[in-house]
Amino acid sequence: MHHASELHVATSDFHSKSTRIAVAPPHPEPTDSGWYLASGPELPLIPQKGDVDCDCLVIGGGWMGLHAARRYAELHPQASIVLVDAGRIGNNASGRCMGFVIDLAHNPRKRDFVEDIKGNQEELFVNLDGISYIRDVVEGQGVECDWDPQGKYHSAASQHGVEDLQRFSQALDKLGQDYTWVEANEIQAITGSRHYIKALHHPGTILLQPAKYLKNAVLGLPANVTVHENTAITGVQFGGPQHVCETPAGTIRAPKVIICASGYLTRFGFFEHRAIPLYTWASMTRQLTKAELALVGDKEAYGLIPADSFGTTVRRTADNRLFLRNVYSYATDFKTTTADVARARVQQQVAFDRRWPELSKIGFEASWGGLLTLAQNGGMVFGELGPNVYGAAFCNGTGVARGAAFGKAVAELAAGRNSRVIDILKTRASPSRTYPKLVTSLGVRFVTALRFRQAGTEV
Repeated sequence: MHHASELHVATSDFHSKSTRIAVAPPHPEPTDSGWYLASGPELPLIPQKGDVDCDCLVIGGGWMGLHAARRYAELHPQASIVLVDAGRIGNNASGRCMGFVIDLAHNPRKRDFVEDIKGNQEELFVNLDGISYIRDVVEGQGVECDWDPQGKYHSAASQHGVEDLQRFSQALDKLGQDYTWVEANEIQAITGSRHYIKALHHPGTILLQPAKYLKNAVLGLPANVTVHENTAITGVQFGGPQHVCETPAGTIRAPKVIICASGYLTRFGFFEHRAIPLYTWASMTRQLTKAELALVGDKEAYGLIPADSFGTTVRRTADNRLFLRNVYSYATDFKTTTADVARARVQQQVAFDRRWPELSKIGFEASWGGLLTLAQNGGMVFGELGPNVYGAAFCNGTGVARGAAFGKAVAELAAGRNSRVIDILKTRASPSRTYPKLVTSLGVRFVTALRFRQAGTEV
C-alpha cells in the first residue's frame, strides 16, 4: 500500500517539470445542473486578463478549492489569493452532488466496514471538521443555502436492503452512534411512497442546496481573495521562485499553488494514470403544486440514501422539488454527452414511476451528470506534490464534508500549520495506478451494470 508519506516517490520527477506542461481543459458539461438552475442569479463574472501576480493560486472552485482559498486567506490576511475555476462555480462537479453534508459515510458491502473502527472514527473526525467549517461560513457570513440539520434516512425497498441497513447499524453500535429504526408505515408517511419497507434515521448529516452554498460562499470570501470563473489553466511551468500558470487570457504567477481540481489534477503532471472518472446522474422535477405535494409525504424536506449504494438517492427540497439520482457510468477522458444524460434520465423515470406512480407523469425539468473521481485502491491525494505545490483530490465519494475538510487542511499545510486532520490525511493511501484505460473502462462498466441489476427494486 502506498501512503501519503510516499508522495515524493510518486512525484520524484517534479524538477523535470520545470519545462512547460500543456494542460487539457475540462470538457464542457452537456447540460446544466438542476441545483444551479434553481439557485438564483449567477455570480458576477470577473474575467482574468493579462499577466497576474499573486501570493497563492488555488485551482478549482469546488468544495476543496473554495475552502482552501478561504482558509489560506484567513491565515494570511495580507496575502493576495487568486481562485480560478474552469467553469461556473455552483455548476461545476461540486454543485452537481445531492447536497448531503455527511458526517459518517457508510459502505455496508465493504467487508471490513463494521470492523474498521479506527478508520470510521478517523473518517468521522475529518468529516465533522469539514461540517464545522461549512457551518462557520453559513453562520458567520449569513450564507443562504437551505441549511437543514435534520440528518438523513437510509431507506430500504427490499429484504436485501434491510439486511444492508442491519449491517450499517452494527457499525453505528460499535461507534456509539445514535440512530432510530423507521418502520414501513412511518417512512411511507414521510415520503408518501409505498415503495419503502424500512429505514434507518441517522442524525448528524446536514442537507443543503449545493449550488446556492457555493455561489453565496464565494460572495462571502475574504477581501484578499479574487475569483475568476470560466478560467481554465491551459499550461503550467512549476519550479523556481514563481510558478507560471497559463490561461486563455494571460498568465498567473504565484510562489505557491494549491491544486484542488479533482481528477483533473492528473493533467498537471501528478499521479497520472491513477484516476477512475465516474459520472453519477440526477434529474429534478419542476416545483410541485400544493395538490402534488400532498402525494410526496408529510415532511416538508428530506433526504433518502438507498441501503444499496447502487440504488436511487432521493431529495425533497426546501423549494418543493423532487430530485432522484441513480446510475454510475465510466467517463472516458472525463467526457460525457447529451446521449449519456438521456439514457440515465430513463432510469430516473423508472425510479420515479416506482415511488410515486400517481405523480411521475410530470417528468423532469432538468437532468445532468456529476463527476466522481475514484482510485482503484480507494486512495487519495493530499500533501505537498513538489516545492510549494500542494494538492488535494480523489474524494472517492461523499465529497461535501470531506471536500471542505480536505481543502481547509491542505491550505493549513501550505501555510505551515499542523492539525489532527492533516496527520490523519497523511496516513491515507495514495492512489494506485489503474489498469490500462480499455481494461478499466470495460471493468467499471461490467461491475456497475452488475451492481445496478443486483440493486433491484432499490433503484
